[in-house]
Amino acid sequence: MRICNLASGSTGNCTYIEVNNIPMLIDLGKTKKYLEDSLKEIGINADDIKYVLLTHTHNDHVSALKTFLKKHKAVLVITQTMFMELSDIDDLNIMIYEDNPNIPGVDIKTYRMSHDTGDTRAFVFQENDKSIVYITDTGYINTRYLKEMGNKTCYFIECNHDIEMLTHGPYPEWLQKRVLSDNGHLSNKFTGMYLSKLISDNTKYITLIHLSEKNNTEKCALDTVHALLEDIDTSNIEITCAKASTHSKVVEI
Repeated sequence: MRICNLASGSTGNCTYIEVNNIPMLIDLGKTKKYLEDSLKEIGINADDIKYVLLTHTHNDHVSALKTFLKKHKAVLVITQTMFMELSDIDDLNIMIYEDNPNIPGVDIKTYRMSHDTGDTRAFVFQENDKSIVYITDTGYINTRYLKEMGNKTCYFIECNHDIEMLTHGPYPEWLQKRVLSDNGHLSNKFTGMYLSKLISDNTKYITLIHLSEKNNTEKCALDTVHALLEDIDTSNIEITCAKASTHSKVVEI
């Protein structure tokens, strides 16, 4: 399994993931050229992408959807609700699923998240004894998912904002309330709390994604998460932050 975040944040989101040698993308934010160039930098030809999965349909996750897929012909993997929320995609190659997509050779489970869209999904990928959890854009994680998402090898998880920075920052009150709501985004504090319930001796990598440019910093996110994991031995876990406009390193597990 391989995974690499290509872009993360309000200006666009996209992550490359490879399971059983099948190359896929999660979300298509940014521009077609940015994604093509980023893939080339990590040694991937955009024409080789077989599937594109969406977490949800907000613009920062789908801005390059039509232009990328019309050129590169990957299969768009979405739910019926996502299909109805997107416009002018009838001519694309689309796989619609209800609970879990049936992608040949890929062991994948999806989980409904809580965000202000009709349908938002998190993903858990499995390959033999290795696993990757991908969670972004949610106000909370339903506790009934924690057991199934726990004890995994690699976590890519939203760490959007510091609560104090948000409430004393430039966002108007209505936007603060949206971000802090159950349909908003995970704060550093809650991400750390969830990780304390999820990680185990099997966990090797944690990447914090979707950091707010105005209401967070890498240092703040990392310090908060480390503090909430201080009672757990994380010496063998690499914890990093994804960048807004630069790809991360390719993680191989």
